[in-house]
Amino acid sequence: MISDTKNLSLTARIFIGMLGGLVVGTALRSLFDEQGDFVFTLFSLTFSTQALLVEGGLHVLGQIFVASLKMLVVPLVFVSLICGVSGLSDPGKLGRLGGKSVLLYISTTAIAISTAVFFALLVSPGEGVSMVTDTVYSASAPPSLAQVIVNIFPDNPFNAMAEGNMLQVIVFALLFGIALALSGDTGKRLASVFADLNQVIMKLVVILMNLAPYGVFALMAKLFATIGFETILSLIKYFVLVLGVLGFHAFVTYPILLKLLSGLNPLILLKKAREAAIFAFSTASSSATLPVTLETAIKKLGVSNSVASFTVPLGSNINMDGTAIMQGVATVFIAQVYAVDLSASDYLMVVVTATLASIGTAGVPGVGLIMLAMVLAQVNLPVEGIALIIGVDRILDMTRTAVNVVGDCMVSCVVAKNENEIDTQIYQNPRADLANEELDLDDFNPRG
Repeated sequence: MISDTKNLSLTARIFIGMLGGLVVGTALRSLFDEQGDFVFTLFSLTFSTQALLVEGGLHVLGQIFVASLKMLVVPLVFVSLICGVSGLSDPGKLGRLGGKSVLLYISTTAIAISTAVFFALLVSPGEGVSMVTDTVYSASAPPSLAQVIVNIFPDNPFNAMAEGNMLQVIVFALLFGIALALSGDTGKRLASVFADLNQVIMKLVVILMNLAPYGVFALMAKLFATIGFETILSLIKYFVLVLGVLGFHAFVTYPILLKLLSGLNPLILLKKAREAAIFAFSTASSSATLPVTLETAIKKLGVSNSVASFTVPLGSNINMDGTAIMQGVATVFIAQVYAVDLSASDYLMVVVTATLASIGTAGVPGVGLIMLAMVLAQVNLPVEGIALIIGVDRILDMTRTAVNVVGDCMVSCVVAKNENEIDTQIYQNPRADLANEELDLDDFNPRG
């Protein structure tokens, strides 16, 4: 039995961990609801079973796993991006990469929220809903567009790394990589050091990924031990609609765009991106999933490091397709609950505001709800309406993060194909898969 478990792919073991966590978490919640919390005393100390299991063991294990992934984000992005940029033979290529990537990310976000508004108007999730909530949502003031642009450029790159400000880290890595490429033999010697360092970081990614099933189990068990299904049932129409539109965007919109813009087989993308999507679902963080997404793009999909090291970190910061879908459905839902009629121009304003805000609030904590507050304010809807959907937002946040990660992979493939920077043999090869923990990283060329 042990050998059978070891022979399972990493993706299968992660999925088993996710399902196991769901079952254990639901069972724990049911037990505590029926039997109550069991309190006992040991060595004059009082312990709560619920606190010990859920807030203790499960919470600690899950947070250690997420922290371990986040630990890799800054060094991985910085080193990998320097390797990719310093290896570019054509400096003008960087401008093309940036232009194509940003245009694609903005376009998919606009499509996402337009689709969400269309289906929400068709289904009318808020009609006949009369809800009262004690939850209060206080919207943080978003930064101005001018301040957002200024904040992209670091005044202290080391401080940006310490704070995990990824847009500033990306800018500094781009400039450093360009300087290496223009520094002749000195730059080549230093670039080789970064290439070796990149190999070590990639190996660390593989090590942590093999511990993922246990981290995913703890995250899912803790979540479902604290979230009641009665909350979901009270908002079932809204909940199912958001999930449906997210699925439509991932399984219909992305494949169509990939086929039209690159000619690549969309089914291969969806299959190979599943591991990164599961990671994203369990952590609800594109940043924490970034190491897995980057490895997926390079090792499974055949995207060169020079492209993937730019498009994937950029996407984890500005690709908000899943959040845009939530905003579109939530805006219609809140408008219908409060019996506010929005005009066609109002809905157009929703699309424009959410699309622009996907970049403008990329570095702000709690980005999804802040973006929604901005959208509601633009069409004069009560921001307090956000309190109605907070109860189910955690699970939806996990799902839309998974969609965002699939979008990052899709854009990376499209840009790479247009720049002739994708190995189609790797893309089409079903064995080019990180699920094998015996993967030989020695064949990986970090400079694309």
